[in-house]
Amino acid sequence: MFSDELEKISWEETTARINAKTEADVRRALSKEHCDVDDFMALVSPAAAPYLETMARLSRKYTEERFGKTMSMFIPLYITNSCTNSCVYCGFHISNPMRRTILTEEEIENEYKAIKKLAPFENLLIVTGENPAKAGVPYLARALDLAKPYFSNLKIEVMPLKTEEYEELKAHGMNGVICFQETYHKANYNIYHPRGMKSKFEWRVNGFDRMGQAGVHSIGMGVLIGLEKEWRTDITMMAYHLRYLQKHYWRTKYSVNFPRMRPSENGGFQPNVVMSDRELAQVTFAMRIFDHDVDISYSTREPAAIRDHMATLGVTTMSAESKTEPGGYYTYPQALEQFHVSDERTAVEVEKALRKVGREPVWKDWDASFDLKTVGKREQRKARLPLPSESDLSKSYVKC
Repeated sequence: MFSDELEKISWEETTARINAKTEADVRRALSKEHCDVDDFMALVSPAAAPYLETMARLSRKYTEERFGKTMSMFIPLYITNSCTNSCVYCGFHISNPMRRTILTEEEIENEYKAIKKLAPFENLLIVTGENPAKAGVPYLARALDLAKPYFSNLKIEVMPLKTEEYEELKAHGMNGVICFQETYHKANYNIYHPRGMKSKFEWRVNGFDRMGQAGVHSIGMGVLIGLEKEWRTDITMMAYHLRYLQKHYWRTKYSVNFPRMRPSENGGFQPNVVMSDRELAQVTFAMRIFDHDVDISYSTREPAAIRDHMATLGVTTMSAESKTEPGGYYTYPQALEQFHVSDERTAVEVEKALRKVGREPVWKDWDASFDLKTVGKREQRKARLPLPSESDLSKSYVKC
């Protein structure tokens, strides 16, 4: 289990190694076709800041070779905000006075129908709070069954499950699982997750092993930027985790996400760090250089301008017209959000913007981009958009 491996990796020593990286280390990493985690530390380190343009060029090169100029599109659907956890940063916090909603089968199907009217979405992410007693595996299985006539690719973002429960949901059409570790800093984890099942660090971090053991086709992972001041260390821990999973569950496809914290109604918690736009770009480029095949996803937490720009430089999956409240597309459009979205454009507007910057939105077969080597070669023969200059990057990635 990865928790055993994590015990061997010191948070403090990793932080020191990242901060000790030099420009020579950065140049060495950039010269390698295949990077290890030590190279990744150099690429996310402060020493790499002057090399952002070079990193952007490499990130675009590797992305287009592997994925072509496609952008996989998906949409999340929250089917319940009922939750037994006490995450200090989340709008669904158990102590937050709000109406708790568990959509009925009829309401779930109405949401599916409403989503299909927005755009030709085929990739659906079903999201819940963590309340297994009221919205557990049988509820999720039924939601998947109801979704199959409307969507061809189904993923879930729910509480960590047992291996056999992932196997059961696979039988109901589940193709992938997304789970955010939030932070890999075990010593601080319970500061942010004091009560509920989510307070169990090992259960959560080993959930990815259980997904792999169940043969889940696609696993998504991520850290929440804003919890730990040393975000570089957190993302490096995720890089270690990614390599571990790829070694042990090599048939599985992987995606990563590094969302920056946005406001929620539980406004007592303020981020411990604010990642700038330039830093977000740096870690995106670093991840693509580190792993040419991993799917990099940006949600509507990020502003429209950032998403449009990064669509050409390494991002391969995006959500669009997302609602982060249960029943937000039809049943309860004014309900409380889990977090505030920044990109409020319609799916059609996002599609037009992506086409304008030379991307091809793909509405179905979420993981098809992993088989796009021939598309990538074809796209290389087409005219490329001009790569950004350092001055362009300076203008685009100002401090948030």
